Amino acid sequence: MNTSREELAPAVRSILDAAEARDGGDGRVSVDAESLPAAFDEAEADGRVPVIAEIKPTSPTTDGVREDDPVELAEEMVAGGAAALSVLTEPEYFGGATGTLERVRDAVDVPVLRKDFVVREAQLDAVAADAVLLIARFVGDDLADLVAAAEDRGFQPLVEVHDDAELAAALDAGADLVGVNNRDLAELEVNLGTFETVAPEVPDDVTLVAESGITSPADARRMRRAGADALLIGSAIMAPDADADADADGAGDVRANTRRFTAAEQETQS
Repeated sequence: MNTSREELAPAVRSILDAAEARDGGDGRVSVDAESLPAAFDEAEADGRVPVIAEIKPTSPTTDGVREDDPVELAEEMVAGGAAALSVLTEPEYFGGATGTLERVRDAVDVPVLRKDFVVREAQLDAVAADAVLLIARFVGDDLADLVAAAEDRGFQPLVEVHDDAELAAALDAGADLVGVNNRDLAELEVNLGTFETVAPEVPDDVTLVAESGITSPADARRMRRAGADALLIGSAIMAPDADADADADGAGDVRANTRRFTAAEQETQS
């Protein structure tokens, strides 16, 4: 399952080129991870939609850079009910850093996902996290080896797929935590129907995360109806101009934005 570079949007090819040039860590990482599925179950039991809130300073598909302290943002997301956090560690296109993830993970008591473009085993050792993203389209035939290497270090690998073929590869690789990306990396277009198409093929014993394009509570409910155990939401939570009141430090809107999604199903019950 290898994807031709020509099938990817130019911006994505540039991100992948940069990822392949990055080094790994100085030594082998060993992680005592907090369970993502358990965090999702806890949120459900508390009446919250399980949300992985993403700290994403910028991206090729958003305008501007959010410069708030990431630890403060993380604390506001957790206060807004986030079951887990995702931290971008890709430095060139997303403004991320491994040091940011370390600071965030030390500050919160929820699982933290490392969001990056890991393409070889040594890059798993760049920083400790509770979970690590592996993008099936990017790692191709190395997926099974990377899943095993991640698990051997204690990580929970979240394997990202976009279609049935990538899902089959993820399941063959032993993934029990799968994310379906609604953004097509070939065109960078978002279609929530992607999740609705792939989700029925996911076994019941696999924890399923809907990623990208979730911009409203209605979108959140739509993904949950389609079978999402959790939602990964970045831009809609990070947006500083969303319909929410910011505090003096500018981060209060992130708490309110997070709560809009974690409370999405409560709206239909009241």
